[in-house]
Amino acid sequence: MKNILVINGPNLNMLGIREPAIYGRESYAALLSYIQSAADALGLHVACFQSNSEGELVTAIQQAYGKMDGIVINPAAYTHTSVAILDALKAVGLPAVEVHLSAVETREAFRQISYAGMACEKTITGKGFAGYQEALQYLAAKE
Repeated sequence: MKNILVINGPNLNMLGIREPAIYGRESYAALLSYIQSAADALGLHVACFQSNSEGELVTAIQQAYGKMDGIVINPAAYTHTSVAILDALKAVGLPAVEVHLSAVETREAFRQISYAGMACEKTITGKGFAGYQEALQYLAAKE
């Protein structure tokens, strides 16, 4: 059974409250339930982690080394600012998939840059919760 770390960055704990027209009306707890169901269907073990702190996200990535088979990451606002998260992903060398609930490529100009994505094998945007399932499917299929 593959072990996958799912990392969610700042403000994702506010799902359902924060800008529901962009991020949806379902809660973070609903996202976690969705991820667990998708993982169960694929025969994956998932560990989910959320933090509003860049350093805690970096530490979670580093701690995945030697324990996890892949990472699904929604770095949220740190997508566009964090070289530290990019460097951590590169350091551990695990297959990673970047996920965004919204179609970031159609939003503000500053959202067009993804540092974390530079270390990811795949980026999935604009599919809401289903983006996480697609990311898990991708990692499940990797040899």
